[in-house]
Amino acid sequence: MPRTTRITVMLLFAAWVVDYIDRTVINFALPSIGSDLGLDHTQLGLLVSVFFIAYALVQVPGGLLADRYGALKVGMIGLLAWSIFTGLTAIAWSFAVLLAMRFLFGLVQGVFPAAALKALAERTLPEQRTTATGWTNASNAAGVLAAAVIAGIALPTVGWRAMFGIISVLGVATILAWRRWMPEPLAQDEIPVAPGGSKAERRAVLRSPSLLGFAAIFFGYDVLIWGVTAWTPTFLHEQRGISLGTIAFAAVPITLAAAAGTILGARLSDRLGGRPRVIVVPAMTVTAGLLFLLPRLDFPLFVVVGTVMTLIAGLAYMPAFAVPLRALPSAYMGVAAGVIIFGGQLAGVFSPLVFGVITDHLSYTAAFETMAAGPLLAIVAAALVPQTADAFRAAVAARSAVTIPEKESLT
Repeated sequence: MPRTTRITVMLLFAAWVVDYIDRTVINFALPSIGSDLGLDHTQLGLLVSVFFIAYALVQVPGGLLADRYGALKVGMIGLLAWSIFTGLTAIAWSFAVLLAMRFLFGLVQGVFPAAALKALAERTLPEQRTTATGWTNASNAAGVLAAAVIAGIALPTVGWRAMFGIISVLGVATILAWRRWMPEPLAQDEIPVAPGGSKAERRAVLRSPSLLGFAAIFFGYDVLIWGVTAWTPTFLHEQRGISLGTIAFAAVPITLAAAAGTILGARLSDRLGGRPRVIVVPAMTVTAGLLFLLPRLDFPLFVVVGTVMTLIAGLAYMPAFAVPLRALPSAYMGVAAGVIIFGGQLAGVFSPLVFGVITDHLSYTAAFETMAAGPLLAIVAAALVPQTADAFRAAVAARSAVTIPEKESLT
């Protein structure tokens, strides 16, 4: 990969680590928050879900803003704003206030993903975008791992409120690094577009059923990720009697496996030229089966099986993006990324809340089993979407009078 791409990957990796620390550290703090504020499982699930409601609402608008005003400007504004709300979480004195803080936090953090993906697309050769994005998105697991370590140290010592105050400063450091080292985009030859074509193409991409199919893959993947990830610490604490510190450090192999799966899935996607069906169908089939086994295991086996499951599930992450990344010019990447990410964040809205409600009314085991609906949906969507960049562009053209340029020339 060009030096510009490598530097961009490293800086975006750092930003995404901060993103995932700030959004997932609450998963480890849920038992403490519930005890402090007197909340039941449904209310705790809502605390996780309300973030995703706000986060999902701004995905497509965030992509449009990045396309119009620039990826770096939108990304840095989001970074600064969400760091402020992370710090303000520490002073929440009631369930209603904490709920409002999480909603506002989701709104400002939600403009970042599409901007980040667009920034990377502008600094990456089209045929290398999925691999570069895979390395960048491996930061998600690194952020969860860092959140686990921070929570494992902070929760028993300084408590959940001080923990949120401490981590709020990480975003400011990331902004300074971006301003100092982020390279300029790779030079692009002008893409010939018919008069008015730019808006027409963007509209055609936004409304494409094929793009919605990739959003459905990501929705199914994230049902698993956000439902199970959000509730695993509380499940192990309540059902297996494991301390929060031990749970946090037990997350290390699981999150490392998720990162490895993401990178491997990205590499496979680039080598296959897309073809999400080849990767998603077997990976999500195995994952759905393991969800039925997981809640029936004692703690050591839970960690082992959970590690294997996240490695396999991680293979399906980047196939949700691979074909659009190869098919579309970077000029339309913000809105395309916004649509796909919106699908994943809808899963974040529903799955933690559904998990909590089912736990309150049935059992943890039933809640884990219900999460298998996500991988099954991903399997169906992966079987139906276009499997290559050419097929994707043809599907967009078949639904509109617009032809998407085959590629952009980067030098």
